[in-house]
This record gives sequence, C-alpha cells and structure tokens, in this order.
Amino acid sequence: MESGLKITVEQLSEKIPVSVFHLRGWLDAQSEEQFLGAARDAYTKGARNLLLDLGEVDTLTSAGMRAIQKVYKIYTPEGEQFKVVRVKMCNAPPQIYHVLGITGFLQNIPNYESIQAALDSFVE
Repeated sequence: MESGLKITVEQLSEKIPVSVFHLRGWLDAQSEEQFLGAARDAYTKGARNLLLDLGEVDTLTSAGMRAIQKVYKIYTPEGEQFKVVRVKMCNAPPQIYHVLGITGFLQNIPNYESIQAALDSFVE
C-alpha cells in the first residue's frame, strides 16, 4: 500500500450539478492541502455540491477528517448547516465508515452506499 492521495474529479448532473471527487490513497497531513486546494478550486469554478467517493481511501487520519470538515465549511453557507447538505460521502470502506461514525462526522455529512444513491439525495 502506497501513501499519497490521488483525486479524480468528475462533473455529474442528475437533478442538479454535482462535483464528484474520487479519492484514492491516504487522506492525511501530507495530502490535506492537496485535497483542500482541489475543493477550493472546484468551489471557485462554481461547484456548490460535492460528493466525496471514499471507496478507495486506504487511510483517513485526524488531519484528513479536519480537511473534510474544512471542505464542509467552504461548501455550507452560514445559516444553512442544518437545512441543506451540500457535501456528502459515499462508498466508505467499513474501517473508514466506523471512524466517521464514532467521531460524529456522519451527523452532518452523510455517507451513502453508492454514487447513485448519493446523487439521488441531492435536492435543489
């Protein structure tokens, strides 16, 4: 298993436009700025809904969770925290899902079992 993070970005339009980040590798302190930069770049270019495909994430550290929280804040306008979910996750492997669950992440950023289920959950 090699450390490092690879991000593949895909633009999908189901009901509404969604940027999908397919993440592969380690989301940790070394890849935190790369991940944040990609998320900021997508937001600057007009993305307002983000889906994080965690299916190939091997390791998620506290720095990686901090990065996901920062991305959540970028995409969630003040006052919308409990109204509209603009950042979602899917395909989290069992060990990653467990960590997300015990840290409370799944309360604000839901995880879906498939990309399609996550896409179907986005509303205008």
